[in-house]
Amino acid sequence: MTSRPTQRPRVPHFSSGPCAKRPGWSPAALADAALGRSHRSPLGKAKLARAIDLTRSVLQVPAGYRIGIVPASDTGAVEMAMWTMLGPKPVEVAAWEAFGKEWVTDALKQLKIAPRIHQTPYGILPDLAAIDTQRSDVVFTWNGTAAGVKVPDGDWIAADREGLTICDATSAAFAQPLPWDKLDVVTFSWQKVMGGEAAHGMLILSPRAVTRLESHTPSWPLPKIFRLTKDGKLIEGIFKGDTINTPSMLAVEDYLDTLDWAERIGGLPALHARADANARAIYDWVARTPWIAPLAVDPATYSNTGVCLVIADPDVLARGDAAVSAFAAGIVERLDREGVALDIGAYRDAPAGLRIWCGATVETADLEALTPWLDWAFAEEKAALTRAA
Repeated sequence: MTSRPTQRPRVPHFSSGPCAKRPGWSPAALADAALGRSHRSPLGKAKLARAIDLTRSVLQVPAGYRIGIVPASDTGAVEMAMWTMLGPKPVEVAAWEAFGKEWVTDALKQLKIAPRIHQTPYGILPDLAAIDTQRSDVVFTWNGTAAGVKVPDGDWIAADREGLTICDATSAAFAQPLPWDKLDVVTFSWQKVMGGEAAHGMLILSPRAVTRLESHTPSWPLPKIFRLTKDGKLIEGIFKGDTINTPSMLAVEDYLDTLDWAERIGGLPALHARADANARAIYDWVARTPWIAPLAVDPATYSNTGVCLVIADPDVLARGDAAVSAFAAGIVERLDREGVALDIGAYRDAPAGLRIWCGATVETADLEALTPWLDWAFAEEKAALTRAA
């Protein structure tokens, strides 16, 4: 029997969204929030403009790209891009997990544009070379939060493309390099790698995306919260902090706090390095642990943020899918009761297993302290399974 560990993670928050707050965070970080003030007041506008400016600085967004704060988190940002820009070109959608499948549904059933679909099971990236990035608009997820699979690079995207690339980067931004010259629309939400609060999305547009917006009128109705142009021209105020609807100034302050933290620790290279070190702590443990395996099939596609794992123990697998699901849930519940790891169950539509967030706001030492507890929980569940047989 594996002995019960004595060292616990200092912070047991390993949720894949909303994610762990940055190290040292406390409610005192929000003391300067513009509470009770209009977001259109000089103070409110200044806070929102600073959030945009710091995003550009930390994320190293090129000067010619617009950055806007939009409603409805990353989902709202992706759908805003799809509803306003798709139509003039053929559309291809890549999907290998739950969120990519949502963009397939939007294109196929809501916009009814008959996209060419590149869909693979959880853990396997589609053949990116088969996607026509030259002539088509392409919608894809950079990092599959629910599958632990990332796009390894942007080499597959044509530099001289005619269409647009619309990239859902919500669990990749600030953790993985993004090739801005290959991306026309990039979206993310504050609650992922930066550990901010939910409900707000970020929409980043290349000059090519702006040209599309100003030259294309969609054939379908646009809700107010999706409208980015007026009289054929981009509404520039959206990209200067004049938001479409009312944002939470408390959430804005929290995002500013985590951006300030990112700058203090060394900016984007430091954020990337932290996520890489965190993921390495988990993958190194997986490599020496026979009962667990990555959901991602190809090591070149392993995510460094939402690390998704599946049960590999042959005795458990032999009992069938329902038993595997119950076994994984048992590990999750046991560690939750211990207060050692919170919210580490696989995404509801993904294969049964574990999902451990390794983004930059998590400390490597906490992940290293977690792995003996994972082994302990497995041993406890395996012993219970044996007794029940």
